[in-house]
Amino acid sequence: MTQSTISLTAFRPEHLEGALRLSRQAKWPHRLEDWQLALDLSAGFVALDANASTVVGTVLMTPYQRDVATINMVIVDEAARGRGLGRQLMEAAIALAGERALRLVATSEGLPLYQKLGFCRTGTIVQHQGHALRVTLPANVRPAEPRDIPEILALDRSSYGAGREDLLRALVKVGHLAVLGDGQRIAGFAASRAFGRGEVIGPVVAANADGGKALLAYFMAGREGRFVRVDTAEASQLEAWLTDKGLVPVDEGIVMQRPVVARSSGATFTAFALASQAFG
Repeated sequence: MTQSTISLTAFRPEHLEGALRLSRQAKWPHRLEDWQLALDLSAGFVALDANASTVVGTVLMTPYQRDVATINMVIVDEAARGRGLGRQLMEAAIALAGERALRLVATSEGLPLYQKLGFCRTGTIVQHQGHALRVTLPANVRPAEPRDIPEILALDRSSYGAGREDLLRALVKVGHLAVLGDGQRIAGFAASRAFGRGEVIGPVVAANADGGKALLAYFMAGREGRFVRVDTAEASQLEAWLTDKGLVPVDEGIVMQRPVVARSSGATFTAFALASQAFG
């Protein structure tokens, strides 16, 4: 397989099975349903072999209105690596994003390429997972209701720095949202959905670690023994608490931006569910 025999085309639903093969090859946990959700919210490209029958590379660009986009699900078939295909996929996704600021979560292997493309490191994401231990249901968290959505969207924009309405409304359909209350207003929210080997909790937005713990505890309560994943910002002060609840740190991702965008002054705790923010 040579670079000249590979072509890029728009990522369409008929490419999902081929994308699933690649993620399994890379030992990623994604199910077909996880790929479908990512594609529903994104646009992107696949690399096809000479016969246009085998997917040998993928990339998705998830736009959040006109402000920000994330690049995710960047995978190249083991047999096609070392030929510049990863760069070609990335350049296509960057062009597709237009003038949006870009964010991604990188592995150490992908870091040099992303740096060459103008991405700068801004933080670290820690992946926690395991079989949940017994957790007490918190009294200050309840299921989200339709009337809560505008306030949830406002909190998320304040924390993330961009509007993610499409993502959050999709999570309502495929999973569950919960809100943290202080008696007067919504002080935070979290989402949970089926993902990979079990469930993933995220995003989680709250003003401090105690609020984050309450939201996480809400979704972990009643799930004793079930496999749960939570991705947190390195500075979230949750590692010891999550480990105590059975979710141990197993991997880290490098948070990157292009160009570097000023951090939001909103909520100080955010947990991210998808490997490139939203999906991995």
